[in-house]
Amino acid sequence: MSIGAGRQPDHRPTVPTVRRSLGTAVAALAVTLLVGCSGSGTSSTDSGGAEGGAGGSESVPGPAAPAGPEGVPAGAVDTDPDRQVVTTAAASLAVEDPAASAQRVSELVESAGGRVDERTEQAASGEGGVEGAVADLVVRVPADELTGVLADLEDLGDVESVSVSGSDVTATAVDLDARISALQSSVARLQALMDTAASTEALLAAEKALSERQEKLESLQSQRALLADQVELSTLRVHLEPFGVAPAGGPDGFSDGLGTGWRALVTALGAVVVVLGVLLPWVAVALLVTAAVLVPLRLARRRAVVEAPVPPQA
Repeated sequence: MSIGAGRQPDHRPTVPTVRRSLGTAVAALAVTLLVGCSGSGTSSTDSGGAEGGAGGSESVPGPAAPAGPEGVPAGAVDTDPDRQVVTTAAASLAVEDPAASAQRVSELVESAGGRVDERTEQAASGEGGVEGAVADLVVRVPADELTGVLADLEDLGDVESVSVSGSDVTATAVDLDARISALQSSVARLQALMDTAASTEALLAAEKALSERQEKLESLQSQRALLADQVELSTLRVHLEPFGVAPAGGPDGFSDGLGTGWRALVTALGAVVVVLGVLLPWVAVALLVTAAVLVPLRLARRRAVVEAPVPPQA
């Protein structure tokens, strides 16, 4: 895979490059180890294959992609067509209308043979403007078209930031291919064994082993298909926001300050009225309960005082 270098605007930050690691050595070591253990169909690779990480994860980075020439994003130059690289990118743009620009991004991606996986839009906070409007997209672009799509984004507005990174998964792909091949051979041998089974016990044992092998084979094939999709289609995240709006200043002069203070007072009084409206029903109920308890008590005390006998005087 080879991704050309797109034109970078003067205001775009330099994208960090990815350092080169021992990709060829690891891939060769993984092949050597896998060939040695392919007869069993179930064993895993040692040091080289373990770095591939193909056991259960969907995409595990292998050796890092080599650094490109100055000004070219890391992962945008690929000198080995047999390398398997998963490329991801992100771009943030300031545009006039995020919603309209999101639609244009979708059209650019689809015209390049990609697709839109996610698209979220936030409406403007005020009427008749775009302040507060935001749009975010997650798109999948053919790896060899990523640079062109990034260049086309510059026509939508000001590119505030852009980043491109690549993960070499060659060792993972080689590991998966070898394990799939070994399991396919194992399945074929078990199917032949079932055809020549001399007893019911042997047939049942072969069927059980075949079921386990087929389950593992399907799992590995799913992982390989997912990895191939990640290599073929790069993931690009695009964030769109309106051009910066100057923050509102404070009051200008006595009249503006007076108006601001009056509006604050009205707002505070309105809040107090709302609180009183909420508490009034509770206060009324509390008064009724208090009256229902205190009135009978006072009446009982008065009766006790009236009916009490007067002690005789000496």
